[in-house]
Amino acid sequence: MANPIPYSILDISPIPAGFTAADALRNSLDIAQHAEKWGYTRYWVAEHHNMTGNASSATAVLIGYLAAGTSHIRVGSGGVMLPNHAPLVIAEQFGTLESLYPGRIDLGLGRAPGTDQMTARALRRDLLGSDDRFPQDVRELQHYLGPLQDGQSVKAIPGANTEVPIWILGSSLYGAQLAAHFGLPYAFASHFAPEQLLEAMKMYRELFKPSDKLDKPYCAFLMNVVAADTDEEAAHLFTTLQQNVVRMRRNTRGQLPAPIADLDEFCEPHEKAAAAHSLEVSAVGSLETIQKEMRHWLAATGADEIIMTGQIYDHHARLRSFEIAAQAAKSLEF
Repeated sequence: MANPIPYSILDISPIPAGFTAADALRNSLDIAQHAEKWGYTRYWVAEHHNMTGNASSATAVLIGYLAAGTSHIRVGSGGVMLPNHAPLVIAEQFGTLESLYPGRIDLGLGRAPGTDQMTARALRRDLLGSDDRFPQDVRELQHYLGPLQDGQSVKAIPGANTEVPIWILGSSLYGAQLAAHFGLPYAFASHFAPEQLLEAMKMYRELFKPSDKLDKPYCAFLMNVVAADTDEEAAHLFTTLQQNVVRMRRNTRGQLPAPIADLDEFCEPHEKAAAAHSLEVSAVGSLETIQKEMRHWLAATGADEIIMTGQIYDHHARLRSFEIAAQAAKSLEF
């Protein structure tokens, strides 16, 4: 039976401890090439800055690298943090990508800086850009990617007439309302901020206004997936992500750590509980366990698509995880 639920990947090109950004970028391409074979719909990368454990800062450049190394999977941003950039520049970048890889490029947009405030200032975000201008910037970007207008003085070349599909991304109710108002597809960042997932999905569907881009709501949620041949092996691999969340709260980020035998030796009970809350929307285990968790969250959210992310230290284990996740998603009947 054909799978009615599209399944996709969000990647931040994690840099494992002891490896380089070049290793991480090559790993991302390898995963994208396998994901294409395993039936994934899209492969997104996320903009982050000044993070020693992530190699996806030059998002448009990385998308071009991934698109060049694959043949038909959609490739895009999950997302570009629009307040960091002039809309015209993003229109030109993604218009170029769409011109090179027609019909394969997605442009997911977020309103957070994707970094700390000092780095945001280094990105010149505080000169003209502001998250308060996010709705206007989205409209401006749509204008540049749409049909040329009579007398239009500023044009995105490439960009004009490409109609690159725009998604609104978010981790709060704000993005849900904006996506609904603009009639755009919406993805919720529940892989690290699960609190308002169900309310945001409900609000998006209830407030949705059809547009020339989308005639009915289309929403996705993000889920951490760590799959392995056994539940025990997956739980061990998952300690990498758990450590990362604890270190983020301690403000001691670094490269992606190797899994450990006992998380209780690494952190205090309250830190472990806080990490568990942040990682509530996760599927960790064997094929059967992953299937069960996917069904649960699909039923709870009513989402149209699952977007999976998986920070696993060993590259081959990460590949295997996404392979098992694809098998699980294909088996779903909704």
